[in-house]
Parts: sequence; C-alpha cells; structure tokens
Amino acid sequence: MKPAALLSAFFSAIFFATGPVLAADYKIDIPGQHAFITFKASHLGYSFVVGGFNDFDGKFSHDPANPAASKVSVTIDAGSLDTNHAERDKHLRSDDFFDVASYPTISFDSTGYQAGPDGDRLTGNLTMLGVTREVAIDVKHIGEGKDPWGGYRSGFSGNVEIDAADFGLPQWVGKVLVELNIEGVRI
Repeated sequence: MKPAALLSAFFSAIFFATGPVLAADYKIDIPGQHAFITFKASHLGYSFVVGGFNDFDGKFSHDPANPAASKVSVTIDAGSLDTNHAERDKHLRSDDFFDVASYPTISFDSTGYQAGPDGDRLTGNLTMLGVTREVAIDVKHIGEGKDPWGGYRSGFSGNVEIDAADFGLPQWVGKVLVELNIEGVRI
C-alpha cells in the first residue's frame, strides 16, 4: 500500500472510530427505574402535595450535533398516580380530578426542541382529561455514554409549570409544577 493511501486509511479509521455522536433512539429506562415524573401542587395555599406517576412508557431520539431534530413521546398511566396517601390518591383518581376511568392515559408528543445558551426548551402537545395543549418544558441534558452493562445511555431533567384548569382540573388547584428526570437506553 502506498504511503498516501495508508495515511488516508489511518485517518479514516480514526475518524470513524471516534467520529461525531450521531442521532440515536432511546427507550426510557422504566425497568431499571431510572426515570421519574413527579409533581407539586398547592394544598389550600398552606402547603404542597407532592406526588408522581409510577407507570409510564416512552422513547426519545437525541442528536447532540443537531438538538432541533430531537423527538419525545411519553404515555403515562393516569391510574398510577401516587401521593403516598391511599385515600387522597383514590380521590385524585376519581371524576373530581383525573377521572382515570374515562381518561386512563396522559400523553406528551414533542413538536420542537430549541437549544439555547440559558438552557434548552422542548415543546409539545400534552393531552390530559381529553384536552390537548401545547406546553414548553425547560430541559437540561445531563449526560450520555456507555454503561457498565454494555449499553449506551442518555439522561435529561426538565420542568414545566401548567395551569390545572387548562386541562379540566378544578380551577382552585392553580399551578402545578411537573418535574422530569429521564434516562434512556439506546435501542
């Protein structure tokens, strides 16, 4: 092999071995419980109720070189709502609040992703109680890389404040802060 061809092959091998991270698809790591959807809402203006949803599923695609191409889709089992108080949870699942018998799922499907110097923003359609509204989630990419089990992971945190009444919940509930901590395993 000629020296120029050998040098070209060498640099090509280095580029492809250490080349840029490309877009990848991830499944949210529910089995390993490395993903959490939690919320905080005012309780009568005196304190807060904190809870979460234990059962949800989703996927996302992420390309660090082109964040605008990112996509997210999540489906939440509304009946998995958990505030660590059985009677309150039963009431929240009733038709007074989440009406899980009629609306068993809550879903989010992204419509855009903007990277910015002060943080990123994921926009998408949130559907709850049969009402769909666009929301904007402030997002931070925590990191990504190989895991000890031979896989590859990527993780994000995010938060969004929603007005409960916009989705058919009682007006007096007010604003609800939703926090997301999501880790995905490349598929």
